[in-house]
Amino acid sequence: MIEKILLPDLGEGIEGAEVSEVSVSVGSKVHKDETVLVLESDKASMEIPSEVSGVILEILVSPGDEVTTGQLLIKIESEDVSTVEKKIEEPSKEPSVTQNPSIEKQPEQPSKELFSGNNDNNSFASPGVRRLARELAINLSMINGTGPKNRITKEDLHGFIKMQMIMSRGKGTIVKKEIDFSQWGKTETLKLTKINKITGQRLQNAWQEIPHVTQYDKADITGVDTLRKKLKKEGLKKDIKVTFLPFLMKAVSIVLKEMPKFNSSLNHTEENLIIKNYINIGVAVDTPNGLMVPCVKDVDKKNIFELSKELMELSSKARNKKLKPEDLKGSCFTISSLGGIGGTAFSPIVNPPEVAIMGVSRSEWSPVFDKKSKGFEPKYLMPFSVSYDHRVIDGAAAATFTSRINQVLLNVDNFTK
Repeated sequence: MIEKILLPDLGEGIEGAEVSEVSVSVGSKVHKDETVLVLESDKASMEIPSEVSGVILEILVSPGDEVTTGQLLIKIESEDVSTVEKKIEEPSKEPSVTQNPSIEKQPEQPSKELFSGNNDNNSFASPGVRRLARELAINLSMINGTGPKNRITKEDLHGFIKMQMIMSRGKGTIVKKEIDFSQWGKTETLKLTKINKITGQRLQNAWQEIPHVTQYDKADITGVDTLRKKLKKEGLKKDIKVTFLPFLMKAVSIVLKEMPKFNSSLNHTEENLIIKNYINIGVAVDTPNGLMVPCVKDVDKKNIFELSKELMELSSKARNKKLKPEDLKGSCFTISSLGGIGGTAFSPIVNPPEVAIMGVSRSEWSPVFDKKSKGFEPKYLMPFSVSYDHRVIDGAAAATFTSRINQVLLNVDNFTK
């Protein structure tokens, strides 16, 4: 029985990846769950395992290839004759490059109109892309495909549309002049990782497309810090490291339930708001390969020790490039903490399709005036900020959100349940 390995769904906002390593060769034997490919997306590197034991019949990709969800990667002759042909994920209904090897993108025809009813049947594109181009009266022959064998992808079409919109506003593409920095001294060139490049592009797009506003505040975490030190000692007996982040995640989960707009996303038309009745929180993790944001599911249903243990596991997987697609899906709200490094404040960029993100800076002891005692008392204060999408959230709501975070953190009973 021939087993086909197809590219699985890699998570929200990730429609493809780059093949960084092919771990097998044609004719070699592979065991079930053994890694056959390693892929690198904008968020993580991930291993693709074999579903069965058998012999590699055909490898249809090479290191450096860009692959998309549902694309055929490898064929395996299964040793188990009773095995029903499986797929890692249901493939896309759109034909892949390997299913149409004879189709090539025809040369561009500059003489054609930029926008016309003719959809150019000679251009290499999926039915979905053709349908959208036809609805928008866009001539596909004017678009350079970046997919395998010059296939025109959905991103190519969207990029073309955005470029035409920019040009229609009188803004052309900015071509940057190359600078020879070596004329002033010695230099060296470091190549950006795949994660660096794509994450940078996603952040730039988010900054350009989302009207950002940031609300700054400080929270009194004196009581929480005392509780954390107590739970830290208990955690050591269970080999669990208790940091402040789980407390902050719990506080955020409480306020997200009270203020559901912060736990929402705009739909694809940007005319409706999708309110989520679950609370999954993304946590930014700094790794040698770039920033990754694994997701902790059902934060509101877990206690401090459970969250601490899960954070330890996800952070380790992120730094060792072991995150799976399911580890990156479903986040509702993101927390980026620089408290362990330093700084007094920063403005994090919203991680779409979310509408808000929290940034945490280093806490410090400060004298705070107490109205009752008429004197100053030492308090452990945490500076933090919340950046939000102003299309969904207004300033008054943001100020209320940060104030509620303060109030929740003051009550340590919120973290002992």
